[in-house]
Amino acid sequence: MLRPGFTDPVHEAQGIFRAVLDALARPGTIQSIAAELDPPAPLTPELAAVALALTDGDTPVWFDPALAAAPDVAAYLRFHTGAPLTDDPARAAFALVREAGRCPPLAEFAQGTPAYPDTSTTLVLAFDAIEAGPGLRLAGPGIRGTADLAISPLPPSWPQDLRANHDGFPLGVDLILTAPGRLAGLPRSTVLGA
Repeated sequence: MLRPGFTDPVHEAQGIFRAVLDALARPGTIQSIAAELDPPAPLTPELAAVALALTDGDTPVWFDPALAAAPDVAAYLRFHTGAPLTDDPARAAFALVREAGRCPPLAEFAQGTPAYPDTSTTLVLAFDAIEAGPGLRLAGPGIRGTADLAISPLPPSWPQDLRANHDGFPLGVDLILTAPGRLAGLPRSTVLGA
């Protein structure tokens, strides 16, 4: 049996959309979200909420291996959003990543073009925890001074991947980080400090 999506699709999607916009406009801030969904495992409620709010029939979605191995996840997303799936990260408008430590390098996703930087992939990743505090030191547009963001578990290659992602600005990917009840944004304009 297919699991339900949002109970109030318009208002719930608007709430998630607003939280994502705020997170990307103010990198390093943590947004609280009420993702009252029960999606098929291993899709988390937060990944599901962002996907239901942001994807549609015109946005190809790539799954990491953990999600791709669960046919119920693909059926859930297709039923609730109509989003087509792609096996090629470079063709994805969105990438859903359940196991951030196994995520391909950020450079393998669509980076956009000089004329259309907005055609890059937006990655939506699940973590165990996102907290304000020592971890990643962030600077750049939307951040007064610097911000510290602790992500657990932090993929070992991320510091260099995030720096390389910023170095290609205005090209590069944007990241939406999720954890139980929360999300944060790391747009390509964010500078990773020491």
